[in-house]
Amino acid sequence: MNISGQDLIYACSAIGAGIALIAGVGPGIGQGYAAGKGAEAVGRNPGAKGDVMTTMLLGQAVAETTGLYGLVVAIILMFVHPFG
Repeated sequence: MNISGQDLIYACSAIGAGIALIAGVGPGIGQGYAAGKGAEAVGRNPGAKGDVMTTMLLGQAVAETTGLYGLVVAIILMFVHPFG
């Protein structure tokens, strides 16, 4: 089997994109955990619903940025070929 340099670059880009998409697992777990704890907090103290929801949504937005960065890196690796 004869693999050229450009084929190796494409293969490594595809593998790197797959690894970058693993970054979506962490935000999913974190957001689920935050939503569960937010529901617990509202269940214990319904009067603080506004404060709890605001803090929870802010935390989830921060957690989601990691997944979005992973997605952007994967898209760049798959569709931008600097040596091709």
